[in-house]
Amino acid sequence: MAADNWGDIARIGVFIVAREVVPEAEWWAMRPPGVSVHAARVTAGAPWAPWRADRSGVDLAPDLAAGCGAFSGIRPNVAVLAHSSSSFVGGSHWDEAAIRAMAARLPPETVATTNGLDMRLALAHLGVRRPFLVMPAWMTDGLVQSAMSYFAAFGIAVPAAWRYQPAPRWQGIAPQDLYARGMATDQETDLLFEQVCRQCPDEADGILLAGTGFRCAGIIDALEERLGRPVVAANQASLWRALEVVGWKGRVEGYGKLLASDALTA
Repeated sequence: MAADNWGDIARIGVFIVAREVVPEAEWWAMRPPGVSVHAARVTAGAPWAPWRADRSGVDLAPDLAAGCGAFSGIRPNVAVLAHSSSSFVGGSHWDEAAIRAMAARLPPETVATTNGLDMRLALAHLGVRRPFLVMPAWMTDGLVQSAMSYFAAFGIAVPAAWRYQPAPRWQGIAPQDLYARGMATDQETDLLFEQVCRQCPDEADGILLAGTGFRCAGIIDALEERLGRPVVAANQASLWRALEVVGWKGRVEGYGKLLASDALTA
C-alpha cells in the first residue's frame, strides 16, 4: 500500500502564526516517515501567553487555548508553541510558564514545549555558546534586541546579530511592514545563504537562524559545510526536541548535524 503520512510513530502538534506557510513546509520536509505534523494557527501578537500583572503566571491567548482544546482530540505526543518571538518578548522565565499553562489544557500524555526552549537545548547539545544570530527581515530592532537579551539571560553570548536583507524589491519598507506586505512568502534562500556566509564573525562557534517563519531549512547543510560550524534553525530545533521526547531512534539526513546527531540514536 502507498504511504499516507500516518503518524504511527508519533503525532506532533504545532502552534504557528496564522499567516505563515514556512513552518508546515519545513516540518513536513524534515520529519522522518511515520511522524505526522498537525498545525493550529494563532493570530495573537507576541507573546502568545501574556504575563499576568503580578507575573505569577501567564494566560493563553484565545487561539492558543482553543488549539490546546483541539489537540485534546488529536492527542499528539508533543505540542510545540512554534513562535520564537513569544519566547524573546516573554523573557527568561516565560517558556516554563507557558509550558505549565499549555499542559493544564492538553491531554496528560502530551508533552508541551516552546521554540525558545527547543533552540536553547539544541545549542547546548551541539556545544554552541556563541552563536551568530540571524533573524528574518521583518523582525524590528526592538525584537532583535529582545532576542539577544533572552539568550544572554541563559549564558548564551551572541557575538553579532544580523537581520536578513531581502531582495531589492523589498528595500525601503520598514521591517514591521514587510510581513503584512507579503515578504514572508517571498524569501530567497540563496540570498540568505550568501549573507550568512559573508557576515558570520570569526568568534562565533555556531549559527542560529531564529524565527519559525524564516525559510532556511534547505541551506542548513550547505552552511555547515561552508562555515565549518554547526547550524541551529528554529523549526529544525523543535523537530529535534520532539523526536527526542518521543524516543525516536534514527537519523534525519540533509538538515544539519543536529538531526543527524547521536542524540536520536542513543
